[in-house]
Amino acid sequence: MQINSNISLNQSPYLNANHALNNISTGSRLNSASDDAASLSIANNLQSQSSGYSQALSNVNSAVAFTQIGDNSISEQSKLLDTIKEKLLQASTDTTSADGRELILKDIQKLAQSIDQIASSTNYNGKYILQESEDSQAASTALQIQSGENSADIIETSEIQANTLGLNLSSIFSETGASFDSSTARSYLDKVDSALDTLNEFRSELGSSQSQFESTGRSLQSLYTQTQEANSILSSSDIAKEIGNFSKANILSQIGLLTLAQGNNINQNAVSRLLV
Repeated sequence: MQINSNISLNQSPYLNANHALNNISTGSRLNSASDDAASLSIANNLQSQSSGYSQALSNVNSAVAFTQIGDNSISEQSKLLDTIKEKLLQASTDTTSADGRELILKDIQKLAQSIDQIASSTNYNGKYILQESEDSQAASTALQIQSGENSADIIETSEIQANTLGLNLSSIFSETGASFDSSTARSYLDKVDSALDTLNEFRSELGSSQSQFESTGRSLQSLYTQTQEANSILSSSDIAKEIGNFSKANILSQIGLLTLAQGNNINQNAVSRLLV
């Protein structure tokens, strides 16, 4: 005769309780591939897309700041050119004395130097906006801004040369009081008007780029939000449901333990009677 010393214990309630508790603690129903392999793969792809949109949005926001700095600097240069034009008009009339015209020339040259100083100091994170570099008056390098997940998602800025060399005003520095007569002053009026037109074109290009960056940024923000929501819907656990599952599994496990204890008591009583 054989007497079982134990009753087979069903492990399912314990496993279900642990699974429910894990989902509650993490807030996700996809904690391993065994939970739902297909959904886990989709969730991982959505998370990757979301991270890509987030970085692209950061890139675009930096580009917006870049264009805003350039626009503000060009605005200051335009004001300096307006002042230069006023002084040229004063120097262009023959009623202005030679000594007065010489003083006006010095003021104009200082203003022109300020234009170059703005160009040589305007940069964002080391990228110069109005010229090639601090020491080079060549045109700035066009920048390519990665504005999406794919390699083709590029927005390119324009080259800018907003200094006296690029504005065709550098010859003002070679003028002297003796050479700067009313006729010479008048010849610079057209150059200043042309320089103002050039600055306006630069501002227009920056403004167009900024509008494109801002539009792309709004689109990226929307895509980021949508992918985050989709990922949340797909992977988030139903806490109320999981609490119910945990409670149910916990009760079943307690019943199993009680059954096991009762079974052990029956076996012990049987053995005791046989030994009498």
